[in-house]
Amino acid sequence: MVLVYGEPRLTRDVDVTLGLTLKALPLVLSVADRIGLQVPVEDVGAFVQQTWALPTLHPPSGLRVDFIFSWTPYEQQAMARAREIEIEGYPVRFAAPEDVIIHKILAGRMRDLEDIRSILRKQAVDTDYIRQWLKAFSEALNQDVLSIFENIYGEVQAEL
Repeated sequence: MVLVYGEPRLTRDVDVTLGLTLKALPLVLSVADRIGLQVPVEDVGAFVQQTWALPTLHPPSGLRVDFIFSWTPYEQQAMARAREIEIEGYPVRFAAPEDVIIHKILAGRMRDLEDIRSILRKQAVDTDYIRQWLKAFSEALNQDVLSIFENIYGEVQAEL
């Protein structure tokens, strides 16, 4: 999604948020198998139960496709806010930039934090929306993820 909102970079994976709970795992596995995706984990059920994600691999291309199960009010709202962008004549829904930022703050990898900077440099975002959800996540996780955003946002604003 940084491809759409920030500085494009080459990745070898695609994240697909399903809007489904773990009860749909058998269906998702069936569809993945039908389209030639392999699951590179041993105990699929335990892995998906722990991570809420089903990693798959498309062997001919080496592309990884991660199917993300979701059911929380935040995830439902993020899916409703997704933006449709046409790619080679096909409509594809991408998370709104605010939701990309929230997801990347929660992931917290250095590359994700750089992606956030890139998005903030190129996109006008609804900081109230981001702050509202990061405050809720900070409380739920007992981890101050809001201050991570505030620091990055402040750095980018000082650059502009």
